[in-house]
Amino acid sequence: MPERGPAVEAAIEGELKLLDPEVRRAPELVGALLHPDFHEFGASGRRWDRASIITMLAETAQPGVRPPVTSGMRGVQLAPDLVHLTFDTENNGRRVHRSSLWRRTENCWLLYFHQGTPFSPGEE
Repeated sequence: MPERGPAVEAAIEGELKLLDPEVRRAPELVGALLHPDFHEFGASGRRWDRASIITMLAETAQPGVRPPVTSGMRGVQLAPDLVHLTFDTENNGRRVHRSSLWRRTENCWLLYFHQGTPFSPGEE
């Protein structure tokens, strides 16, 4: 069942920061939100590790670009140090189902795993 406690709120806040084009352009800001063991299965089908996603985002994020539109963001705290978020994004007609795992460290919540799966309207 979706929750909105402090852990879920922290994960949502971090996720929304990672979608911000200004954050994406700054490797130090992205790096501050990613767990050292971060990995992703991107909507492109590519597997990303922490270093490669930081580099790619810094190289491709364009100034003045609007962040993707998010919808249906929900979270569940699976364990004291683990939150699962699900949501959809839409950007220039491209829609993607997204799933993220956020882990609490000593200091903050960090994105540990992310997966994006493209979909078409009506395929939900």
